Amino acid sequence: MTTIDIADLDCVFLTYDEPNREENWVKIKNMVPWARRVDGVKGSDAAHKAAADASDTDRFVLIDGDNIPDSDFFNLQLELSNDSSCVFRWRARNHINGLMYGNGGLSIWSKQFVYDMRTHEASDGTAENDVEFCFYPNYYAMYDCYSTTYPNASAFQAWRAGFREGVKMCLNKGTRPTISEFQDRVHHRNLDHLTIWHNIGRDVDNGIWSIVGSRMGTYMTMITPTWDYRQVQSFDALEELWNTVKDSNPEILAGRVANELVTQLDLPINMMNEAESRFFKHHYRSNWHNRGVMVKEIDVIRNQEGW
Repeated sequence: MTTIDIADLDCVFLTYDEPNREENWVKIKNMVPWARRVDGVKGSDAAHKAAADASDTDRFVLIDGDNIPDSDFFNLQLELSNDSSCVFRWRARNHINGLMYGNGGLSIWSKQFVYDMRTHEASDGTAENDVEFCFYPNYYAMYDCYSTTYPNASAFQAWRAGFREGVKMCLNKGTRPTISEFQDRVHHRNLDHLTIWHNIGRDVDNGIWSIVGSRMGTYMTMITPTWDYRQVQSFDALEELWNTVKDSNPEILAGRVANELVTQLDLPINMMNEAESRFFKHHYRSNWHNRGVMVKEIDVIRNQEGW
């Protein structure tokens, strides 16, 4: 067993087009003065490799461009076994809807893992299997939460964040189920998260656009069979889709597909207003507490479910 201080690892801030990336970079540098930055690299695979190139340490902390870490994360220690190539990803709190899961969270990568990683990207940066869809045996989802993600600095950013999750939460191991399979094949935790994306967030800037995006993503994935759900991996394709709705009233857009999400997918649609959203987020997992930086999510699930 090897003990590593997280503060001894290089820290890479990975940005692309996040509207709040410059503001966040100032906060990151104040918190982590040794942080480095990789900006504007297209494609998940290429961006992660650029981050690995920027690090002088074999392991490095990766911070997404819309994420702000908790400062105490850098006071913690990793207890590592002989598996030197493993990757850890911790949960993040989502500022829009209060969800806490791995999307956008802090991660620690080994350079070797990144260099060996293949996500089958095309020349335009589109990935058939985004890093988030890959199931590597030494890629660990961790239980604790050590950061907050702010994907709502613009209407487009909020819509895109919602749309991507509205698609991904519908999938069963990366594949679209049929409507008849939807409730049985999609993991219950994903359905819970999907429902929160669909209904919570009107208490923050551009939160209504994340609701619109998530509903559109689910509708297009499950009820528009001619749409190729794999386009969710292409930021260019998402921007083109955004351009078709950006001048619309988001309140009207949110209601336009609501009835079919209820009747065809049996999803609860009850969009909460500002006060209700704020109330939900205040009490959602109000008894949450971290269990230790090395605790894996699967171990907690096994303990809770008596595996």
